[in-house]
Amino acid sequence: MLKKWLSYLTPIPVKKISSKINNKLEITWQKGQLVLDTKNTNYSYGQLEQVFKRGLKFIGYQKIKAMQQVLNLGLGAGSTVHLLRNEINFTGTITSVELDEAIIYVAQKYFNLDRYKDKHNIVQLDAFEYVLTCQEQYDLVILDIFQDSYMPSFLFEHYFVHHLKQLLAVDGFIIFNTIILTPEDEQRNQNFKALFDPIHFSVRVMPTTLDHNSVITIKRLA
Repeated sequence: MLKKWLSYLTPIPVKKISSKINNKLEITWQKGQLVLDTKNTNYSYGQLEQVFKRGLKFIGYQKIKAMQQVLNLGLGAGSTVHLLRNEINFTGTITSVELDEAIIYVAQKYFNLDRYKDKHNIVQLDAFEYVLTCQEQYDLVILDIFQDSYMPSFLFEHYFVHHLKQLLAVDGFIIFNTIILTPEDEQRNQNFKALFDPIHFSVRVMPTTLDHNSVITIKRLA
């Protein structure tokens, strides 16, 4: 495909799609790969995929491969599903929660998400509502929720975190992708980490190659 090869020289726009939640979604060929962006940030594949690849390696591929249930809060174009299935060969069940119907459409039409239909459940719902009503437990929770470059405040609130803890199995992990643009964002992350009792949870910040991303990993100890 000509566009794919030309994208190694310069990004090649493919499609712009309106979204009620993220305003404008942009699909682009970049360096031989189709990526999804919003106005101010990479949303799926591209640099963000590399961030999550490092995060999953940080936990350990063999450890993840042996898991049974993964909760993916924030589907995007499905790059984390792609990593779990293709990079790690994870064969368990993945539940992806995505509020934006336009993103689900883009993932299926342009990023071939339907190739991962087997044991992959897509729930169109607000992540806050899903976590508060969920009765399942998961071995891995991937938390990647943005509205463009804005992170909803509920992600850092005690009430949400309390329920998030309850759906994480013992020895399970959370990978939380955050963005830090201001000193207030840095303090917000520090306050978030303090919500996890060190007797029951191990919290670590993973180094990342992106200037404004900070990835927090949380392991439930008991």
